[in-house]
Amino acid sequence: MSKPSTAASLWFSVKAVAWSFLGIRRNSEFQADMTRISPFHLILVGLAGGLLFVLGLIALVNWVVLK
Repeated sequence: MSKPSTAASLWFSVKAVAWSFLGIRRNSEFQADMTRISPFHLILVGLAGGLLFVLGLIALVNWVVLK
């Protein structure tokens, strides 16, 4: 079996992290993702997604408080 390309693995990581933020994922799809995703990409995308989420919440709170 050939190793997935970096771009494909990164894209699958982004999709997996997005689904995990929503909390919706089938176990079979989760197992399939684990064969395609690089752990490094998963950690990197997870940290970036968490940071964007926190920054978005901060921006939302500042916007609401200023109104």
